[in-house]
Amino acid sequence: MTISTADFRNGMALIIKDKPSVIIEFQHVKPGKGGAFVRTKIRDIRTGRVNDLTFRSGEKFEEIRMESKEMQYLYTDGEDYHFMDNGDYSQIALPADAVGEAAKWLKENDAVTLQYAGEELVGVEPPMFVELEVTETEPGFKGDTVQGGTKAATMETGAVVQVPMFVNNGDVLKIDTRDARYITRV
Repeated sequence: MTISTADFRNGMALIIKDKPSVIIEFQHVKPGKGGAFVRTKIRDIRTGRVNDLTFRSGEKFEEIRMESKEMQYLYTDGEDYHFMDNGDYSQIALPADAVGEAAKWLKENDAVTLQYAGEELVGVEPPMFVELEVTETEPGFKGDTVQGGTKAATMETGAVVQVPMFVNNGDVLKIDTRDARYITRV
């Protein structure tokens, strides 16, 4: 199926210059003089390299079918991350570079979504909200909360999140994984 630049969406997978790629972001530009064009930031699925490309408005590309597969994160052995399909209980191991930034939000037994473009793994999406324990943070002092200040807290998975001053070691927090934002204490 061919897709025009007018139909671009973030996360769409296409064949661009004979390479499977995912659109990270795009912008339609209509200058006062000359034809319209589209600026894109794309990531090569195979290499992970991000490129900025510009296309004439109306150019066509072949779309790659995207699929999502719900899996359960089991554990990491230091090199690979192991996941299990809840349907047939088959397990797969993915290298750390394939998991990427999602690794800092993965907690054993959490449900995750693996994104595939055709047969190739595009990425791992952690749950939108996770509950993690604070392992290290500076103590808050009485009166610090008046100004609504924040401090850095290291979570049990190694992620660092800005939290309110009243949060202490051992607290369990609800975190939004999309922007590493503190939501509430649990």
